[in-house]
Amino acid sequence: MPASARFGFCRLRIRAMNPLVRSFHHLATSTWSHVVVDPATRRAAIIDAALDFDAPSARIGTESAQRLLEYIATTELQVDWILETHAHADHLSAAAWLKRQLTVGNAAPAIGIGHGIIGVQETFKARLNLDDQFVADGRQFDALFLDGETLCIGDLDGQVIATPGHTPDSISYRFGDAVFVGDTVFAPRAGTARCDFPGADAATLYRSVQRLYSLPDATRVYLAHDYPGPNEEPLAQTTIGEEKAGNSHLRADTSEADFVAMRTTRDACLAVPALLWPALQVNIRAGRLPPPETADRSFLKIPLQRDGFDA
Repeated sequence: MPASARFGFCRLRIRAMNPLVRSFHHLATSTWSHVVVDPATRRAAIIDAALDFDAPSARIGTESAQRLLEYIATTELQVDWILETHAHADHLSAAAWLKRQLTVGNAAPAIGIGHGIIGVQETFKARLNLDDQFVADGRQFDALFLDGETLCIGDLDGQVIATPGHTPDSISYRFGDAVFVGDTVFAPRAGTARCDFPGADAATLYRSVQRLYSLPDATRVYLAHDYPGPNEEPLAQTTIGEEKAGNSHLRADTSEADFVAMRTTRDACLAVPALLWPALQVNIRAGRLPPPETADRSFLKIPLQRDGFDA
């Protein structure tokens, strides 16, 4: 069922409103998480929140997510949504943990993601050989968004923009003069996201970026990652105009053929993300761990490539 049918469309309003945004940097994974606030009602959404995860010890921490809660508490916000731009492959989502912390009585924020998550779940259920305890139909999330759907944060109207290419489930969220683009584009110096994951496609990403570039140049672009060079600070925000003028991979005058050629060549040389398998096993579950197999432990799987081993 479309998310709008489950949660309702925003009512039409005469005055357009712009959000307040507070961004938090997760240094270990170069991730930006954003708290989006309706200034009139003090209601809010959290976008792309990350857990701490130490792979060698398999320890999960919540210190970074706790910073979001502290900000929400000190500024007296009411969180309506915990939103994902896609099922990330480089960090573990804090969505489920945050939902538990923010639930009061029967009131809880809703976890939302793009409807394409179902295909991503199907792909990685097969690749990880998950049993039937994991159902690949999106039920782990509260809302599955379709392109063009609306959602509200208090009196703040939002729109879902489908931006696949990096992953098939990638979406962007536009609230007023701000758009939250996930991994679709990075800061101009860093270019665009890789397109070598299952279901990814460089030509599709090019067309998704063109949808973003059709927004007004002054639109604030909030990033999910930044990878600064030495002596540079990570950027949480740029603008559509800055991306069109200076994105190192895809400017306004870059042709689709040139972009696809660049992206294909570049992706062939990229390493697999360090947290790919832990992240996806948690993120396709909306930030929940796999079901415990003992009283106090869950287990993650790593699919081994046997090519050449049995020869």
